[in-house]
Amino acid sequence: MKLISNSKKSQIFFQLIADFIATWIGFAIQLHLRFFSGIIETLALPTLFDYILGSVIMTVFWISIFSIFGMYENWFVSSPFSEFYAIIKTSFFGCLIIVFLLLANDSNSFRILFLAYFCISVFAFTFFRFITRRIQIILRKNDIIKVPAVIIGKLKPSIDFYKDTLKSKSWGYDVKGIVLYEKEDQNKEILLENNICEKLILGTINDTNDIIEHQVLEEIILSSGTPDSKLLFEIEDICQRKNIRLSIFPNLYDHFTGRTKTQNLYGIPLIEVSFSIIKPVQYAVKRMFDITFSLLVLILGLPVWLLIAIIIKLESKGNAIYTQPRVGKNNKFFTIYKFRSMTQDKSVNPNEQQRTISNDQRVTKFGRFIRKTHLDEIPQFFNILIGDMSVVGPRPEQPKFVEEFSSQLVFYNRRHIVRPGLTGWNQILRPIYDLSMEEIKIKTKNDFYYIENFSLQLDFEIIIRTIWKVLTLKGQA
Repeated sequence: MKLISNSKKSQIFFQLIADFIATWIGFAIQLHLRFFSGIIETLALPTLFDYILGSVIMTVFWISIFSIFGMYENWFVSSPFSEFYAIIKTSFFGCLIIVFLLLANDSNSFRILFLAYFCISVFAFTFFRFITRRIQIILRKNDIIKVPAVIIGKLKPSIDFYKDTLKSKSWGYDVKGIVLYEKEDQNKEILLENNICEKLILGTINDTNDIIEHQVLEEIILSSGTPDSKLLFEIEDICQRKNIRLSIFPNLYDHFTGRTKTQNLYGIPLIEVSFSIIKPVQYAVKRMFDITFSLLVLILGLPVWLLIAIIIKLESKGNAIYTQPRVGKNNKFFTIYKFRSMTQDKSVNPNEQQRTISNDQRVTKFGRFIRKTHLDEIPQFFNILIGDMSVVGPRPEQPKFVEEFSSQLVFYNRRHIVRPGLTGWNQILRPIYDLSMEEIKIKTKNDFYYIENFSLQLDFEIIIRTIWKVLTLKGQA
């Protein structure tokens, strides 16, 4: 039997089934411990309906918690011990919420029940996820679950890895072909020695885009060699756009260090390049902070913001709010909002993309003040509220300049893997409005530093430093 299945979906399916069973069985054990074991005194006993309703609620709860903590990712290729450690952390957090919500007033049994719930949850989730791992190994060995992949590299090492995939069926690779760095790398003698058909060679690295378009792939494997760095950037960009997993041999690690996170694949001599640098739980916490912070600023400061709008309208003709297209997360366009700080020139298209100029003669007197104090940026809290932006992140750029910069810096678009920010690490270090290519390179490196080292602590540091700059009037006029 041979069925080429989407391994990504099958992994999530098995993980969900395992967690569903673990939740229902774990909840039954917890009910028995609390109400029927006699260890804890109780006045009322749960019915079958209580068990079913409670199990449904707990299933929704645990799947939500596991989703936030990134437990529905490619854990199959990670060590079981790594998954076990992740289950311990996630279960601890989940059990803490459950016990606090249900048993906050029961101080006598709080510690006992927390410890019991925690141990039961860890055991149940670990046991059933281990079972699904074994099932997946069996299915991969029997060609029921496959990972469609293409190998890119020099001919000999690529063939060696291809032959390894044939021997190690549990890896689940279904290699569609080999893409060579150069046409000259194809050696018929090597193909004959290894009993490899020429049809396995799909083309050269320059054909990668066309090859991916005509293949249903889940993974690209860079086998060896040191091709031009620009080509590596292009492959990485293709994988990110097409949502294809990228794995590399350890000898290519230096090409990717400092730009993406990498993780060793359990049992396979590869390193996976991860484009999801920020964990789901970090995204969730960051988004909750963005919503809360933007609501507080917009609501508490509403009288002041209305007063600013009125002054702008009185000082010069035109709308109080200025809009402009910007590039956001995943290169999607959005409209950014600002308080207008310039006179409105009818001969100039308001949507025209222009560079910011120091001491622009069109800036009004009040406009100069709100620029110096950064108050012109306040309407962007609405962008933050609706999800276009974040409080902290790389500053959003205009589409015209994104196109210009990305044509000269092949890695420039990586800064769009996160939401753009009202303020950012680069704005703290180099509040310079110079769009020379040298300055753009420095700015982009600073943006990468923030993305790769994201933490709430770093966000708070940037916010505090930004507030200090606002109070000291260090904005550009």
